[in-house]
Amino acid sequence: MKIYFGRNRRGFFNDKGWKLLISVVLITMLICSVTGESMFRDHDQTKSGAFALVCASIWIGIFNSIRVICREREILKREHRTGLHMSSYVVARWLFEACLCAAEVVPVTVIVWFVNREHFIEQGIILPPLIELYISFFLITFSADALALVISAVVKDENTAMTVMPFALIIQLIMSGMVFELKGIPEKVSTLTISRWGLNAICTSADVNAMARLSYNKEMEATAVNLLHQWGILLLFAVVYAILTVIALEFVDSY
Repeated sequence: MKIYFGRNRRGFFNDKGWKLLISVVLITMLICSVTGESMFRDHDQTKSGAFALVCASIWIGIFNSIRVICREREILKREHRTGLHMSSYVVARWLFEACLCAAEVVPVTVIVWFVNREHFIEQGIILPPLIELYISFFLITFSADALALVISAVVKDENTAMTVMPFALIIQLIMSGMVFELKGIPEKVSTLTISRWGLNAICTSADVNAMARLSYNKEMEATAVNLLHQWGILLLFAVVYAILTVIALEFVDSY
């Protein structure tokens, strides 16, 4: 694990991966420029802005690792035949991606606070509101990153991975419950999406129910138990995706 973590770190700097932070800043600034002055004040504007930020966080996470395993597939095949445990490789990659996501969401959180500083969330539920948003953004981005690792482990090459990526994003967008009202089977499927729980987490910290006049969403109830529930599910996604990545890579020699 230590060897692979170090290799991931060296590869990141050699390929100038830090340039990803520039795109993160630009995307966040673009979104915040159109969310309006009613963010964290108005119910609909807050949910719309939170949804846009969730989609951006998912895109950032997926783009981080959608191609990384594809690039190393032939190397992994050789090393797997000589005794490499895929769990060691995946955990090292998983931990490195966690560090990367933790760095990426810093500018996201700071920009969101700075743009909305005059009407930012006054009080957090468990922690200061800035920290709560940071944790939510991190878990959303990290879960999406882990999802991309699964895709990269399953597909054979980078072109296929980039073809699959838009479908993963569209599913997250449609099944979040923000754009379309979901009932029946689609509503059950939405419980398996990062976007739904990420949106709930941000709206819970913002206490959107207090802004609503006629509606009350129990999933966005501003309680410590509910917020921890949202965070726990997002973290569970990241763990499950890591396990699926290990399982997929155990068959790397056959395809």
